Amino acid sequence: MKRHTVIILSLLFIIFYSCKKPTVYLPGSPGSRGEWFEPIPYGMAYIDRGSYRIGPNEEEFTGPSTPSKIVTVEAFWMDDTEITNNEYRQFVYWVRDSIARKLLGEVFAEFLVTETARGVPLEESKINWVERIEWNDPDFQNALEELYIPENERFNFKKSIDKRKLIYDYYWIDFKQAAKRANRYDFANQRYSGTFIDQEGNELPIENRRSFLMHETTPIYPDTLVWIRDYTYSYNEPLTLKYFSHTSFDDYPVVGITWKQAKAFCDWRTRFLVSAPNRLNEAAPHDYRLPSEAEWEMAARGGLLNCLYPWGSYYTRNQKGCFVANFKPLRGNYVADSPYNVTTMKTGSFDPNPYGLYDMAGNVAEWTNTAFHESAYDLMNDYNPEIEYNASPDDPPVFKRKVVRGGSWKDIAHFIQTSTRSFEYQDSAKSYIGFRCVRTSFRNELQGR
Repeated sequence: MKRHTVIILSLLFIIFYSCKKPTVYLPGSPGSRGEWFEPIPYGMAYIDRGSYRIGPNEEEFTGPSTPSKIVTVEAFWMDDTEITNNEYRQFVYWVRDSIARKLLGEVFAEFLVTETARGVPLEESKINWVERIEWNDPDFQNALEELYIPENERFNFKKSIDKRKLIYDYYWIDFKQAAKRANRYDFANQRYSGTFIDQEGNELPIENRRSFLMHETTPIYPDTLVWIRDYTYSYNEPLTLKYFSHTSFDDYPVVGITWKQAKAFCDWRTRFLVSAPNRLNEAAPHDYRLPSEAEWEMAARGGLLNCLYPWGSYYTRNQKGCFVANFKPLRGNYVADSPYNVTTMKTGSFDPNPYGLYDMAGNVAEWTNTAFHESAYDLMNDYNPEIEYNASPDDPPVFKRKVVRGGSWKDIAHFIQTSTRSFEYQDSAKSYIGFRCVRTSFRNELQGR
């Protein structure tokens, strides 16, 4: 009897201690990292992961060969409105001030930081953002002379910043080329054996990891002449002169932006976020970027099935007979949807869709990251579908097409439907195309909310 008791007690002892957590520290174990959280990005709405049918449904007639496809998209955050003039102007001012501070740093040492707070010299000096720029100081103006419009090009003898010199410089990694099997690192020979395509379209041998690092230099000031260029025999000079710069248009969507300028804004916004101090246990932020076509349509549908428009109806009017989006509802009549605006409107003027997103139909069309292809729905994957192509300057125009979604203030009702896709060339700027940003989310099914 005693023998059985000893055996039973021994088994209970082993079971008890085997269930205890190990006291040995394991790097990367869940217990060593603590809880994490993902704060709600300011001005963004959460789009939960899910599946839907991209493209027209059975009740829509958009042509005999328009396909559709069921796809699944990961969760993401999306700006609840299009990027406004005020928001994009902050980007312009940041680029202007960064260039100005570098030029001033060549004359005035206080505009550059050359050592750490502990007095350790830096390998490369940094911009001092604390020092104030006195734009009217003659000494400062002399130091900034190359930033101003040349004297022989000035109108009314006015000395002003040359917008053509506001260029944003950044780098990005081409993961698509790095992921090719032919470009894998050869551990046996300790080198790369593949080739890559640089931004000029040249095929070059891979020297090292830096070969996949792409360098972009993008002029970022909006093309304000689009208001004149886009409409022949039309008087739009007031919008050219004031739409982007005047404070009365602060909350209007920015236009005259190329696809590359929109990408540059996303990079700047990411850099600005990463440079800010994080809160305790805050998850590392994902990059801001342009939405894929699949993400954009999923967000526009708002979780509603078989709907023509983001508001879930088959009609462009509400029960009171009022139009519910900023578009061109009648032939030649741009004010039928609002007696206060002919072109763009303040963002958020109409009700949001079920996801809390404004102006997913009308106001301005929006750039996506996706390269336009007529057979895209047949080619793309059904999980996080995306078709990307980094066109080089010498590529034919057909390779530079990017998907544009949502329709605009100048479009008829067909173009503001959630399934309608169009395109524009990536180096073109238009008075009716803007953009909004998205950010991937690994938010754990709203844990802790």
